[in-house]
Amino acid sequence: MFKYFEPNKIFSITSKAPKYVLFLFIVILSIGLTEALILSPEDYKQSHTVRIMYVHVPAAWISLGIFSAITFLSIVGYIFKIRNFFLIAKSLAPSGLVFNIIALVTGSIWGKPTWGTWWAWDARITSMLILALFYIMYLVAWRIFEDNDKAFKVTSIITILGIINVPIIKYSVDWWNTLHQPASINILSKSSIHISMLFPLMTMTAAFALFSLLIFLMKYNTELIKIKNKGLDRL
Repeated sequence: MFKYFEPNKIFSITSKAPKYVLFLFIVILSIGLTEALILSPEDYKQSHTVRIMYVHVPAAWISLGIFSAITFLSIVGYIFKIRNFFLIAKSLAPSGLVFNIIALVTGSIWGKPTWGTWWAWDARITSMLILALFYIMYLVAWRIFEDNDKAFKVTSIITILGIINVPIIKYSVDWWNTLHQPASINILSKSSIHISMLFPLMTMTAAFALFSLLIFLMKYNTELIKIKNKGLDRL
């Protein structure tokens, strides 16, 4: 079993993957931008301002998804002492933070013409800002603690505390009176968003997911090289 965790074997696969992911990212992003900026209709209330949605919403989704994945990997990795799970989680975090910041910035840009202000201490905006702080704490913890065991423990605690904020972000528009509109896309019920807007939204989400995968592979390969340089046989 442990032979599959040898840095050389993993690196032989992950080192070849970025060029294929980059190609797919460019293709999907090109389709997504064409749909979002040209082919999709303008909103009857927000006009062309609604096109910010095609960046803002996917960025928020990816950020939430990555933090959820980091939490899962950290908990399972800590319980079963699987170092590779921590390595994967650590490599995912930078792209998660990037998309969190993109969501906050685009939300602020969208808020100005829609709400008349760049920033409001709305429940969802505030909880997204808190998520960004957890991302930062997580990444800083990896830099502060040189002892891997201590880093594993501290980062796991940060993710467990941070994951509590994820459902708050999701359901904040239902639990409190907020400036944000209720969810337009529902998995268990019919979505209120039209297919002409849903398709570019899903396409841009796929493009952002590929971009986050590309960042992850670059970071993960760097971590594998560090392990190889230390002369470790396996993760």
